[in-house]
Amino acid sequence: MDALEVADAWLFTPRIYWDMRGSFHEWFKEAEFQEDLGHDINVAQVNCSVSRRGVIRGIHFADVPPGQAKYVMCTSGAIMDIVVDLRLESPGFGRWQAVQLDDENRRAVYISEGLGHAFVVLSNQATVLYLCSTPYDPAREHGVHPLDPAIGISWPTDVEAILSEKDASAPSLEDARSAGLLPHLADCQAHLANLRATSMPSAQLPAAASATS
Repeated sequence: MDALEVADAWLFTPRIYWDMRGSFHEWFKEAEFQEDLGHDINVAQVNCSVSRRGVIRGIHFADVPPGQAKYVMCTSGAIMDIVVDLRLESPGFGRWQAVQLDDENRRAVYISEGLGHAFVVLSNQATVLYLCSTPYDPAREHGVHPLDPAIGISWPTDVEAILSEKDASAPSLEDARSAGLLPHLADCQAHLANLRATSMPSAQLPAAASATS
């Protein structure tokens, strides 16, 4: 995986095997993730969203600990996926990065606990899967307004933004900070250190051979 400009977020670009039948690729291999991240990925829940063009979901994040890491992939259509550093005291606080995920490049983004996540649909319709490290808990789930000018995300101008009532009423970054909703960098780093300390070394993980059938 390749590190993104937002610290503790990663981009995975799979090797795609093509033949007369179509294509095959491996979207997730635990041993490779453990080697790159230094800890296991605990998949507690898998979400699937189907959205039409212009829909914006996010910016969402969860209390840390335990937070909610996400591995996001677009199985059909195309989205602009957004990672935002919402961690107080982070050198990159407020920084964001956009990555296009679609059903051709088959890339995916891993977002560590404490980072914010959002996306906008670029195609007529898109299906997005999220592998989540913890189950959804509304009591510790929060949001920041995706159109907050203080963050300044460059959303595409050729689509009309469609937001849920919840996302449209989310606080600004400054209001979320004042309300004590944002995670602290030290808490996120401590959580990651604990994950690495308790993870199984990659050498002990079962070997997984590539399959192209």
